[in-house]
Amino acid sequence: VPKMFYSTVQRCPDKVLFYYKDEQWTFQQVEEYSNRVAHYFLAEGFSKGDTVAVFMENRPEFVCTWLGLAKMGAIPALINYNLRAESLHHSILVAGCKAVVFSSSLSGAVSDIFTLLLNGARQTYPTYHTGSGGNVVSVPESKNLDELSREQSVTPVPRKVQDSINFKDKLMFIYTSGTTGLPKAAVIKHARYILASRGLTSIIGVRPSDVLYCPLPLYHSVGGMISLSGCMNAGISMVVRDKFSASSYFSDCIRYKVTVGQYIGELCRYLLATPPSPHDSTHQIRLMFGNGLRKEIWTQFTQRFNIPNISEFYGSTEGNSNIINFDNTVGAVGFVPVLFSSILPLGLIKVDEEGIPIRDPDTGLCIRCPPGEVGEFVGIIQQNHPVREFSGYSDKESTSKKVLRDVWSQGDVCFRSGDILVADKLGYLYFKDRKGDTFRWKGENVSTAEVEAVISRVTGEGSCERLQLSSDPFYFSDLSDVVVYGVAVPGCEGRAGMAAIVDSDKINLGSLATSLTNKLPAYARPHFLRLAPELDMTGTYKLKKRDLQQDGFNPEKIKDKLYFLDSKSIKYIPLDSDLHFKISSGQMRL
Repeated sequence: VPKMFYSTVQRCPDKVLFYYKDEQWTFQQVEEYSNRVAHYFLAEGFSKGDTVAVFMENRPEFVCTWLGLAKMGAIPALINYNLRAESLHHSILVAGCKAVVFSSSLSGAVSDIFTLLLNGARQTYPTYHTGSGGNVVSVPESKNLDELSREQSVTPVPRKVQDSINFKDKLMFIYTSGTTGLPKAAVIKHARYILASRGLTSIIGVRPSDVLYCPLPLYHSVGGMISLSGCMNAGISMVVRDKFSASSYFSDCIRYKVTVGQYIGELCRYLLATPPSPHDSTHQIRLMFGNGLRKEIWTQFTQRFNIPNISEFYGSTEGNSNIINFDNTVGAVGFVPVLFSSILPLGLIKVDEEGIPIRDPDTGLCIRCPPGEVGEFVGIIQQNHPVREFSGYSDKESTSKKVLRDVWSQGDVCFRSGDILVADKLGYLYFKDRKGDTFRWKGENVSTAEVEAVISRVTGEGSCERLQLSSDPFYFSDLSDVVVYGVAVPGCEGRAGMAAIVDSDKINLGSLATSLTNKLPAYARPHFLRLAPELDMTGTYKLKKRDLQQDGFNPEKIKDKLYFLDSKSIKYIPLDSDLHFKISSGQMRL
């Protein structure tokens, strides 16, 4: 990837790569900044294969930092800047990071976990801050990367270092939420990143003459890999925003003369919720691409905002079976020719309600879904193949859970997407739901296991003393019985979080709301709360979720106590029929 980028720099050194607020960063400026970062970390003693956490908001320096690390062979771990406490510590730990580069404005989050980063006889943990804002003094012995790298050379790193980095080496870690409960570090190799760059131009159809608008996080694969890699390879200019703003989306596009826009489904809904504006149709956008634009708002979105072309795609950060809808078929996420579906290395298989594959009793193989029947999307794994390889995660346990054997034939191996899709008779595929212990909200995958663990601990805080006073060995267990799941909210993309907890007079709703707000990112906090006298279990002692999901949050149907998280007061307030109507009708925005 560094060599790929250097080649682009030679072709168009003075072309703008990043538009950011009032700043313009040319390809040459990004090359020189990243070279200084590379030289500094080489001088610090870092070498090929060392992992360094990059914990920064959206801005050009974020890309320059991870690119500089990659140039000297280190592996940057791109960490979600919304993470705090346990999730943040876990993300740094699971990738084996030997140091952290963080924005000064995020110093409080790093300070909160700094003692956890110290282990054994270790007296310090290398940290480097960049940018202004925040109390960096709170992070012991943190070094100012801006000042220190400024003294380094802008020339490329030695040829020997460059040539030691191979096409199949790890380039970076991009995190994804999964069923293990905490973020998983997905391995992105140089080969995959370069392949993604070709996808932006050859498949999605973005041209070197375009200006691409990216309001999405650069630590995610959609913005930080699909869009960014294509811009780095083809010499395309990108507009970067620190945070998405619905009211500024199209005015930004006019300001920067944007011709290609990027979206996720929730973003499209927010845009439709804005008041009509002259900016809606006076921009120059010829194409928008992304994932999650639902059928229900597709036509309304393209007509209101005068978008002639939509490239809706389906895929995952670590997945090996990505598909695309390139002909504007409303609602479809991709297309698989019906005539060749039985011989293609991907498709839908039948699974039961628990997500367990249903197999043919005679052959023992999985059963392919016919048109109209929902199933899990899977794809053949072929190692060292540029498209079909599955590089997995930083830990073997998480990797093994995504692998399924003996699918289409004896001995084959498939990647499990964890997503439920359905195909029509023509071969167009439509997204239906995400199975397992995750749901999607605000464009993020929410791990129910992670949220359950936090709630269980919060409701159990202070219970150790009570436990010692009780002779009942199960006295503590009712406090930890909690189920988290996603519920559909009319007019909203994805599913909002809801938690069902065993009712107890020991549960303090006030402290629960405060604790969850402090311990969880905004998208992971349960909007709805259900206090039940008991929670049903399966025969293997797993708490049931399906019936609770189907119940939703309607007080007319549910006899248990229901509450709604008021984000302004940070309190769980009673959810009655009047409040339910306001939420369902869109009068109250989540």
